[in-house]
Amino acid sequence: MSECVLITGGAGFIGSHVGRELLHSGFTVRALDDLNPQVHEAGARPHYLDDDVELVIGDLRDPQAVSRALDGVDDVVHFAARVGVGQSMYEIADYTSVNTHGTGVLLDAMAQRDVGRLLVASSMSVYGEGLYRAPDGTLHDNIQRTPDQLARKQWDPLGLDGESLEPLPTPETKPPSLSSVYALGKYDQERMCLLYGAAYGVPTVALRFFNVYGPDQALSNPYTGVLAIFAARLLNNRPPMVFEDGEQRRDFVAVQDVARACHLALIADDAVGHVLNIGSGRSATVTEVAEQLAKVTGKSHIEPEVTGKYRVGDIRHCFADITLARELLAFEPAIDLEEGVAALAQWLEGQVAVDRVDDAAMELSSRGLAR
Repeated sequence: MSECVLITGGAGFIGSHVGRELLHSGFTVRALDDLNPQVHEAGARPHYLDDDVELVIGDLRDPQAVSRALDGVDDVVHFAARVGVGQSMYEIADYTSVNTHGTGVLLDAMAQRDVGRLLVASSMSVYGEGLYRAPDGTLHDNIQRTPDQLARKQWDPLGLDGESLEPLPTPETKPPSLSSVYALGKYDQERMCLLYGAAYGVPTVALRFFNVYGPDQALSNPYTGVLAIFAARLLNNRPPMVFEDGEQRRDFVAVQDVARACHLALIADDAVGHVLNIGSGRSATVTEVAEQLAKVTGKSHIEPEVTGKYRVGDIRHCFADITLARELLAFEPAIDLEEGVAALAQWLEGQVAVDRVDDAAMELSSRGLAR
């Protein structure tokens, strides 16, 4: 009999790809998902979820639903979470309820069962700003931009003496710097799961995902990944909206590579007890990816709209050092950004997206969270 894996949030973008990866590797897969209408507009089983995934519809905070979902399960992959930095700053109670309390409900239920392994999805957002190096070679791992600096549109962080800093790949050793309620919740999930694993003898791994993109993202969700947000704008012949000056650097990693990393994390004994970055190991500016996506979708005439505004909780540069994932998981990204964006453009053909980006931006501005 094949090993059964429960994926919480398994009907979502990343969870569905992980489910497919595990099915192809011989696992039995069950998903627990509440089909939140912000992500699943029809409130029904998404068409992209593999037919062989058993779907349990329920809320992570409901002990009975969680208990049903855990029956007969060998391993757990915990993805269920409210997602979105900006939204987390004005739906604070809901984000903390789902991401922190919901994880507690899950772990309480797991403690009553014999679970083999636990994998939890964390996020690069826990780092806040990434790692920087000063001209004299000094490393800075606790850089923050001040409100005064941002009001002056001085986007790049500076050293203590006002010197320019060079952004570097961020390793797992960088201390967390939680700049949003979302980041706090992801850190809660990560630490709670690792504490649970150590206490109950359950092999546990936390993966910090960087900017994941690919087919099946929720295009009409204005708080999803930036490439999906840009795609929604372009599908509606509108310019991608870029905050600050567009030169902020991120690590964009294909969802297929992320799914493979999750599979590896479920079977790699060396990774147990560790937190690992999962990214591409490369960086690109937000403007670069907006222009690249416009080009491959045949809309290169639509230039990004650089707003010169900033959002509370945003950071300037953060991209992954994936050395540890290479060592402990034998993880190697297989899809580079050019190939991944081209594949995304193929999937976008025929897709329909409701562009809610302006509404989300107005919501943030009305609350003083975008300035």
